[in-house]
Amino acid sequence: MDSKLIIIRGNSGSGKTTIAKKLQHHLGHGTLLIAQDVVRRDMLKVHDREGNLSIELIRQIAEYGKGRCEVVIVEGILYASRYGAMLKDLIHFFDQKANTYYFDLSFEETVIRHHSSSKKNDFGEDSLRAWWNPHDYLGVDGETLLTEEMSQDDLLKLMVKQL
Repeated sequence: MDSKLIIIRGNSGSGKTTIAKKLQHHLGHGTLLIAQDVVRRDMLKVHDREGNLSIELIRQIAEYGKGRCEVVIVEGILYASRYGAMLKDLIHFFDQKANTYYFDLSFEETVIRHHSSSKKNDFGEDSLRAWWNPHDYLGVDGETLLTEEMSQDDLLKLMVKQL
């Protein structure tokens, strides 16, 4: 099986998890979705610091999917400074068969999206501001910037078309 890697990154509250789940639902059975929050917070209960255990586990789970799943989706904030080397290694591991997306939104738009999400009561605007890291591009060939003008339907259509 020729597997494809999709990386979806961006600030907290930007819509990464929502679009990743929609994409997985659209693609159907056998699509592996690896959510940074699930691995880091739920599985390992570690803080998002340099060298945290989730970096290696995300890599291992994604590598497991190659040859077993048509599409492997890795989504999360995935700060370039902490996760960039691992993500670039994954792109190489997947023989460059990867699409990389970054939610390049304003802080104001991120707050609006957060207020409409299921996590709106988990943390507030102060936390969003503390975590805010604008223009955190991975800097790989073909990295697609997702803007606030694009609807969820636009994003899904774009990602499916690029597969």
